[in-house]
Amino acid sequence: MQPLTKRQREILDYLNDFIQQHGYAPSLEEVGRRFGLSSLATVHKHLTNLQDKGFIKRAWNRSRSVELIPARIGGRALELPLLGYVAAGRPIEAITSTETITVPEALVGKRDTYVLRVKGDSMIDEQIRDGDFVIVEDRKTAANGEMVIALLAGSDVTLKKFYKEQDQVRLQPANPTMAPIVVAAADVQVQGVVIGVMRRY
Repeated sequence: MQPLTKRQREILDYLNDFIQQHGYAPSLEEVGRRFGLSSLATVHKHLTNLQDKGFIKRAWNRSRSVELIPARIGGRALELPLLGYVAAGRPIEAITSTETITVPEALVGKRDTYVLRVKGDSMIDEQIRDGDFVIVEDRKTAANGEMVIALLAGSDVTLKKFYKEQDQVRLQPANPTMAPIVVAAADVQVQGVVIGVMRRY
């Protein structure tokens, strides 16, 4: 399921409330007025994005033809902090940002959860591609085989499968063209465990 932008989530919530109250969908003009959008083309674009992401259906020839797709609206979504990038490839410096991203409630962990955007394709065999968003549960320990956000030598962050072997840790990519990173256990800090992935098309 694809993530919604904050504005798309607001519009979807408004459509839901309006339909529940009136029994029919708002017109493009009403949506535009509610969100201060003077251009109907902008409203149309937001609705098209919601339709493309599978949240609503529209009939092209009727003005109040928006229908919500129940399974999609049923699951609540939560705003999670988007904390920057993580490397699926060579480790990169951790970058933080103050953005948020809307995530379906079903994908959110029990503990503190945040989102990172993936750079690189070392986890391609786990269906995680460059530009995807990984949902990360804030944990400092991991079991062998879990996919982790690992901090190396206190500065570089990488996304890999975690394996503890005696006093070393092997951070294993899911890409046959890339070698694992093997370091002393003392030089690796688990920052979190990946519990979900989202993709924008």
